[in-house]
Amino acid sequence: MGLTIGLLLALSFVVSLFALAFLIWAVSSRQMSFDQAQARTIFVAGEEGRPDDPGTAPETDEKVPHHYDPARAGIDSVSARPVTALLASAVSWLVLGSLFGLTASLKLHWPDWLDSAAWLTFGRVRTLHLTLVIYGWSSLGLIAIVMWVAPRMFHTKLRHPNLPIIGAVLWNVALVVGTVAIANGWTDGEEWLEIPWQVDILLAVAGSFFVLPLLRTAAARNVRHIYVTGWYWMAAICWFPVLFVVANVPYVFMGAEQATVNWWFAHNVLGLWLTPLAVGAGYYFIPKIIGKPIYSYSLSLLGFWALALFYSQVGIHHLIGGPVPTWVVTLSIVHSVMMFVPVIAVAINQHVTVAQNSWALKTSVPLRFISLGAVCYTLASFQGSVGAIRSINTVVHFTQYTVGHAHLGAYAFVSFTLFGAIYHMMPRVTGRAWPWPRTITLHFWLVVAGFGIYFFSLTIGGVFQGLAMLDATRPFEDSVTLLKPYLEGRSVGGALMTAGHLLFSAHFTAMLLRRSPEVPHPAPMATTPAVAA
Repeated sequence: MGLTIGLLLALSFVVSLFALAFLIWAVSSRQMSFDQAQARTIFVAGEEGRPDDPGTAPETDEKVPHHYDPARAGIDSVSARPVTALLASAVSWLVLGSLFGLTASLKLHWPDWLDSAAWLTFGRVRTLHLTLVIYGWSSLGLIAIVMWVAPRMFHTKLRHPNLPIIGAVLWNVALVVGTVAIANGWTDGEEWLEIPWQVDILLAVAGSFFVLPLLRTAAARNVRHIYVTGWYWMAAICWFPVLFVVANVPYVFMGAEQATVNWWFAHNVLGLWLTPLAVGAGYYFIPKIIGKPIYSYSLSLLGFWALALFYSQVGIHHLIGGPVPTWVVTLSIVHSVMMFVPVIAVAINQHVTVAQNSWALKTSVPLRFISLGAVCYTLASFQGSVGAIRSINTVVHFTQYTVGHAHLGAYAFVSFTLFGAIYHMMPRVTGRAWPWPRTITLHFWLVVAGFGIYFFSLTIGGVFQGLAMLDATRPFEDSVTLLKPYLEGRSVGGALMTAGHLLFSAHFTAMLLRRSPEVPHPAPMATTPAVAA
């Protein structure tokens, strides 16, 4: 245990030094500017005040162009191929991961269903679901968003656009090999780290093909100030490689040490990888779709630095009551409660910006997805901070409540943001309108209704389960049998979400198969930000 804690503390110290160096650079280069004018960095001249989504602008019947952006057409044309490759891969993994997830859910109350083969047992099917939706759907989808938005945000074309395509191929190969390995029982046996470490080497190599183009594009940016989205994203691509490599070092962490590193990694995958990517996406798409800058730019920077300061040790609260030093768990609880700071900063910014422009929700389904994802981020974070308190954790730990909470963050927050971003991006990536626009609204209600049934079933059932396990006068089997109706509710919700995913996949495929329009004329490969115009 000493080696593990010492290594984590040493890593934290080294990362803190790098963070201090970045902070000094940010202050000296005026990146820490709290001027509200910097919130206009994502716009070009004349764009602010104009909604950027298919629909009708407020108080006018003028239709807003939605499939061709003449100012950014040149930038988008360079990003189109890698973004399309990444999104096509992500959507494919979403469908496969959803089917595994629904199968795992049904097996909780139909235990004898599909029990003829080892790879169809609950343990393997559930593991495949988690692995594919995290590393396939969520990671590849968010990387695609970064590849498309970063050049627009930096007002210059994507550098080395072929590298992300190579990275996507290697990443998919690693996922295929990892899927086959897990299905055959070859796994590292740790939550969120089930892919064998030998295969993880290929994932790490694939990830490097995504990092280099982003760093080169940021270095060649056509704007002095880095918008807050850029801070979240560049931090994520620095944090995740450290997390992934350290957690996958073989034959070093055993027993309680392994559990400590496991939950340090598992929670940070959500908090220092998926969260900054999705929050950064919200900070771009919400003001961009509405056509107005975020409510408070200074608050957005405060939220970023608070996330960087408080999140890294949050995951150890999953080991409350375990064989780890009490001070380590207490440190995690304190960090969990302090997460109210960055979450409130994001909530005020994104929710107030949407609330002040609520008319946009009526015309923009992508905005509905993204703004609802932002709300779910707030709720998931508040729920996580409260759930880390010992008195509450005692009840809900080891129950279905935790599964509902995990999906509130990893699904409702991340996936809703992804759906909205993809619906907004693809017409601009391909130059084509969505072929079946009415199905976008149907998709929205399928996944929202499905998730609502799923979440409340597990949350309510999980509380009853925890209370039953704590009641010494009741047999343990009561805590299992009382769950059946709630697990059935989970499957109903999961079926609705899966139906939404299949509809989304079919719509996405139909869009890719449509004939591309002719490009009107050559477009510039750089733009001028409105703040400098």
